[in-house]
Amino acid sequence: MTAPELSPRVTPIEGLRQTLTLAWRTVVQVRHNPWEMSDFSIQPIMFVLLFTYVFGGAIAGDTQRYLTFMLPGMLVMNMLFVTLYVGQGLNTDLTKGVFDRLRSLPIARWAPLAGRITADQVKQLWSIVLVLGVGAILGFRVETNIAGLLGAVLLLLAFALAFSWVAVLVGVMAKDPERVQIFGFTALFPVTFVSNVFVPTHTMPGWLQPFVDVNPVSILADACRGLMIGGEVAQPVLGSLLWALAIVLVFAPLSVWAFKRRV
Repeated sequence: MTAPELSPRVTPIEGLRQTLTLAWRTVVQVRHNPWEMSDFSIQPIMFVLLFTYVFGGAIAGDTQRYLTFMLPGMLVMNMLFVTLYVGQGLNTDLTKGVFDRLRSLPIARWAPLAGRITADQVKQLWSIVLVLGVGAILGFRVETNIAGLLGAVLLLLAFALAFSWVAVLVGVMAKDPERVQIFGFTALFPVTFVSNVFVPTHTMPGWLQPFVDVNPVSILADACRGLMIGGEVAQPVLGSLLWALAIVLVFAPLSVWAFKRRV
């Protein structure tokens, strides 16, 4: 006996309410499995300490100066990797049959996907606060103002919201959660390291610099630096928002299409 089709008469308001309900379900799961928070809490702390005290002196000649340059970029890198948990969690629900049960309910097709992405923003906010807290302990200081800091946090969350659709597509298409993680290390590490997250663009070979300049990771890192420690703001912020919009326009429809095919 096949599961009935989802009702086509779900209104946008009802879909939004269903999205928030499913998002709350995902957030509550953390209370029952607090170790889940440690999965994306330990790695950023290790990276901040490693790059500051192992590579900082060699790259910038001074660990404190390097921390000021590197930390905004580290926020961007950590944000991208935290989005992978959207794909892993979604894939786990799919493989365990959670979405088979949701199919029998009159909910919007996109609500389970949007709910997972919305819940991820709580984890993103936690990871941002964690990295900023570790950076503050090590001596990092925001050199602009509180508005700049809040602007950087909101920009990171907005980009995370957009990039999560990439993780959703991978999570829907992957056979198991481990393959989602493999994708992260295979695709995200090159994109992150071929950027200005850890070193200035002008220190790289000339043939590589054009790729670094158009890399959305570099553009977002520049925007966060401008908002937090000073520098150009308008152009990198606009570039980051345009990249986020482009990612949503491409990957959101693909994710919904792949989700419909799988369930």
